[in-house]
Formats: sequence, C-alpha cells, structure tokens
Amino acid sequence: MPFALAIHGGAWNIPDDEVASHELGLLRPLTRGYAALAKGASALDVVETVVRALEDDPTFNAGRGAHLNAAGDLELDASIMDGTDLSAGAVASVDGVRHPVSLARRVLERSPHVLLVGDGARSFARATGVERCPTRSLLVGRELARWKAIRAGDRSLVRHEFSPRRHPHGTVGAVARDRRGRLAAAPSTGGTQDKAPGRAGTYADGLLGAASCTGWGEAILRVALAHTAVAALAGRAAPDAAAAAALAALRRVKGFGGLVIVDRRGRAAARFNTPRMARGIADALGIRVAVDRGDRAR
Repeated sequence: MPFALAIHGGAWNIPDDEVASHELGLLRPLTRGYAALAKGASALDVVETVVRALEDDPTFNAGRGAHLNAAGDLELDASIMDGTDLSAGAVASVDGVRHPVSLARRVLERSPHVLLVGDGARSFARATGVERCPTRSLLVGRELARWKAIRAGDRSLVRHEFSPRRHPHGTVGAVARDRRGRLAAAPSTGGTQDKAPGRAGTYADGLLGAASCTGWGEAILRVALAHTAVAALAGRAAPDAAAAAALAALRRVKGFGGLVIVDRRGRAAARFNTPRMARGIADALGIRVAVDRGDRAR
C-alpha cells in the first residue's frame, strides 16, 4: 500500500534569514519518519516521533523554543489522534514536560479522557512517568527578549503575529498514512504570542484522511479546520482541493493559517494563506521541504 508523511513547522511570516533553519529542521525528522514508515512503523508511532523531534528544535514554537504567555510562563499544548478508531488524546497548559505530544499519547492510551489541562495534566504526567524537565530548559533567549519587549509596551509583536512585517514562530505537526493504511495526526504548540495564561487542531479518520493545522488557533477552532479538511475528502476529492476548501472556511472568520493533509490513498498536500509556511512532504514522489510564499501546495 502507498504510504506518506506530511509535516509542518508553522504558517507565518518566516524571515529570509530563517528559511534555511526551518527547512533543515523539517528535513531531518521528515526523512527519518518516512524511512520508519517504509520499514513498517505505524502511523501513530511515526507522527509522535516526528513531533518529538520538532519539539526539541528551538527553531519552532513547540517544546523548546515555545512562546511565553502573558504571565511569563511556558504553557504547552499537544494532541494526537488515531484514525483507525477515532481515539484521541490531548493536553493543554502543561509545563515541565519535555515532549507534550508523548503526554497526549498517554492520555489517548492510558485514560478514559480526551483532554487534560493544567494541574490535572501535570499530575497525570507524574503518574504515568512521562519525561519531565525544568521549565527553564525549554526557554530560549529569543522568546525571553520578545516577552520583555511586550512588557515594555511593544504590542506590535502581538498585533501583527501573522503579518509580513513581524516574526513570530509556528506550531509543529505531522500526519501520516502507513503501509497498512492506518492514518494518524499530531500537532504541538506553545500557542500565540502573549496568550492569556491557561489558553489552549488536528483530526484523523481512517475512512478519509488526516490533517494537522497551524496558525491563529482561535479562528482554526471556530471552523474546525482539520475536520473540515478531512470531511472534504469524501467523494474522493484530492487532498489539495480539500485543503483549499478548508482554507475557504477559514477566510469566513478572517483567520490566518495553514495545514498539511494526507488521504487514505497516500496522497499528501499543504495549503496556507499566510506569507509563508514551513512544510514537508514525503511520499512516492520523493522527499521535499519548502518555506516559499503564496497559497500554493508543494
């Protein structure tokens, strides 16, 4: 059976001098993840492993390198979904966890819940033995400097997060179809710049496809962007067409973002309406990454 992997490192105004680091940051986990699929690894294992690698890369707004919230804290969100049985796990507003996506998978596999937040998620992390770390080890100088600038009155960093004139960092995520036809999706994020403390898309259906989204989360939630994209695959629509239909819904709420999507036939695509989107696709056509401008799939 055909298999495929698509990943993203954020849809925003990536500056020219950061394009190379984004491409390299995507290429390594994309290549390793696709090799794992080729050897028979499950889609669920691969999306988790790929997102863990992206959480470790300070280039991206997830795990190490995540945005600070308005209170100066690092609060992380992640989710994971198995398209085989529609099982899902998610965590929000967690700290001191090196890989939030792995904690989300523990929620999927070891609890009756779909979402755990804050103190409940932290208690669950301790009870299930998820790898912990000092929160300060996830903080990078770029984000501390940005937070200090906002506290000093530079609100432009918040107002123009998705504008071509500003430089925020983006959510990571992965979607995959394995050799057995199973589909899975997982994103991880530090949230938007200067979010309120406690603020917290992905979807996978084994009958249709899987999608992971990045961008302005509030708008993405309002239109259930990942679900909208996957639902658009019904009737054998191509992934690129399904992604375009989802972005049309996002424009209805004046939202900004993008998504990667793979269907049950192993076809993959990426679409976005921000100045740039870091994304990578590995399938029968080869392995490629891109961070170019324009609303165009690669």
